[in-house]
Amino acid sequence: MHDGCMPRAREVLNRLKWTQGVGLNDVVVKYVHRGAPGDELSINGTQIIELGSSFMELAGAQIPYHRITTITYNEEVLYEKRSW
Repeated sequence: MHDGCMPRAREVLNRLKWTQGVGLNDVVVKYVHRGAPGDELSINGTQIIELGSSFMELAGAQIPYHRITTITYNEEVLYEKRSW
């Protein structure tokens, strides 16, 4: 990806969404969700309604990109949030 750094979550999701033949169907997004077991939830890319500038929109929820911890496509990790 650019200059050896891992791209941002939004960049990864947009690239998948707009790449012909790829899309978000085989994407799994894990994100921080307080109160869930382990404070983390997973969703399938088919649940994403829209990719906004600051968040992804699901039915009834808006998830800020900074809460995304991992994005996988066909079980390959494309994004993993660094822990500081």
